[in-house]
Amino acid sequence: MISAIIIDDETKGRTALRAKIQAYCPQIKIIAEASSAQDAILLIQQHKPQLIFLDIEMPRMNGFEMLNALKEKNFYIIFTTAYDQYAIKAIKYSAFDYLLKPIDIEELKIAVAHIELKESNQTKKQVELLAQNMQHPKKQLNKLAIPTLEGLLFFDINDIIHLEANSNYTLIHFTGTPKITASKTLKEFEDILPESIFFRTHHSHLINLNYIKRYIKGDGGQIELQNGNFVDVSRRKKEAFLKAIGY
Repeated sequence: MISAIIIDDETKGRTALRAKIQAYCPQIKIIAEASSAQDAILLIQQHKPQLIFLDIEMPRMNGFEMLNALKEKNFYIIFTTAYDQYAIKAIKYSAFDYLLKPIDIEELKIAVAHIELKESNQTKKQVELLAQNMQHPKKQLNKLAIPTLEGLLFFDINDIIHLEANSNYTLIHFTGTPKITASKTLKEFEDILPESIFFRTHHSHLINLNYIKRYIKGDGGQIELQNGNFVDVSRRKKEAFLKAIGY
């Protein structure tokens, strides 16, 4: 059993989440609930849960501030939020799971399944990255937590040259670092990486436009990247790609 605390200032929100967990996630045991971040800090220190369901928007101290106030972060986190898109993007960049209110049962089950595969010793680094990304809401997010079968790796997105689909995984090629296999689909990376920098040239390829060495004309064409790799451009992506590089 995974011991958990629900943190949400709204009684209705806590009640609804508890009911769904009890009905659909038998591996989770709710050991406490908190209606404020201040109460949550005390409960976390007292009960030492393995998992917290954390609402972001709370009065006096929000969920992010609560995490920063905690010295020990030896637990998993699933955010629950109806919060703005920037916060959601920062959460994704930090490789945390989140649930949009009203909470969907299937998404809840998927998030809990992810937790069972993770290592909680990564949480501190994830929270640090999240805090860093939340400091400047109008700036482009640059630091990304990448989940792999061994755990989380942290990279600057500007060091990514090319992402390549490999079934439900993604091969990521970097500058000065060996390629890695990420346990996320290419579509998931496409959804969070900035469109101004990354372009989906083909159903199997997402490239960093800053690392194009040359474009070779053809039916769709082909791109040579600065690391020597060649990437196809599909016919339907050709026009948009040429526009993206200002051709």
